[in-house]
Amino acid sequence: MGLGKRPRILVIAGARPNFMKVAPILRVMRCRDRFETVLVHTGQHYDAKMSDVFFNDLQIPPPDIHLEVGSGSHAEQTALVMTKFEKVVMDRRPDSVLVVGDVNSTLACSVTSAKLCVPVAHVEAGLRSGDRTMPEEINRIVTDALSDYLFTTEPSGSQNLLKEGKRTDQIHFCGNVMIDSLVFSSDRIKNSTVLRDLQLKNNGYILVTLHRPSNVDNADALRSIVHWLDKLQKKAPVVFPTHPRTRKMFEHHGLQSEIKKLAGLQMIDPVGYIDFVRLMQGARCVVTDSGGIQEETTFMGIPCLTMRDNTERPVTIDSGTNTLIGHDSDRLLSEIELIFAGRYKKGGIPELWDGKAAERITDVFEKVLL
Repeated sequence: MGLGKRPRILVIAGARPNFMKVAPILRVMRCRDRFETVLVHTGQHYDAKMSDVFFNDLQIPPPDIHLEVGSGSHAEQTALVMTKFEKVVMDRRPDSVLVVGDVNSTLACSVTSAKLCVPVAHVEAGLRSGDRTMPEEINRIVTDALSDYLFTTEPSGSQNLLKEGKRTDQIHFCGNVMIDSLVFSSDRIKNSTVLRDLQLKNNGYILVTLHRPSNVDNADALRSIVHWLDKLQKKAPVVFPTHPRTRKMFEHHGLQSEIKKLAGLQMIDPVGYIDFVRLMQGARCVVTDSGGIQEETTFMGIPCLTMRDNTERPVTIDSGTNTLIGHDSDRLLSEIELIFAGRYKKGGIPELWDGKAAERITDVFEKVLL
């Protein structure tokens, strides 16, 4: 770096789960004005409902660079991000590349940066499900192996990294930037009209989100989902913001007509960040296979039933409101009964989930780059 030149950091956002993680980091770094931050949107999520609306809701400035990668297989998407991002790195010559989460863009930009000898910083490092059939698990493992600075959200992340041979000076337990976005947006979340728009009563409905292949790619699994959705909508109204891929699979397996018979189910298009958090906040419980939702519901004290056999976020079970259900519809229905009877477990807020994670991450950058 030349005299007086601010260190340049490329901040990567690829898909919807990334946006609420980069927003607080960009906000703090640009407020302190000690770095030149360049926001790179890979375009892994290219639908406006899955991308642009989140930029608006989270008050993220327009990307400085948009790679416009779009959809494709895991290999196609990863290769295209790498090809396009390599040119960006060679042109911009950053002092560090910051990646978040575990999507294909995270892996692709980490590999590209490491091969060009640019230090990689990974926010949300060290999370492990132990299930390598999940593409995200591969992305997490490889990204962490290549990263120079590792920012963890919970103690398990730091422990996993130490077991994998990372040095203690590389690992920084800074808390959860997802919670920063929740805290920052709290007033606008309160003012959301989504419950009124959908004619929902606070604490009077069940929120469902599903998108993972293990749940939605298999015809038998989808039929099981229709079965328990039928049971749930007889208990309380069910709201199901439906990922485009999930909707496509219901249609592909000829289950749309069965879904339409469920009078108590509202299958709606994906909503923006503010409205979705308000839907979580107002729900009696959330049924999901998402990673981030396990964390957000824990922070808000909302019961969360996760339709997976494992989780990379064990603190949400040990300290929070999350319960792993697997694919057991009977277990799901029994936990729903406990929730409606007021006998579900009570959770607490994990350590450093206080809305200040981005400040701590920026503090580390100032120490290592300035």
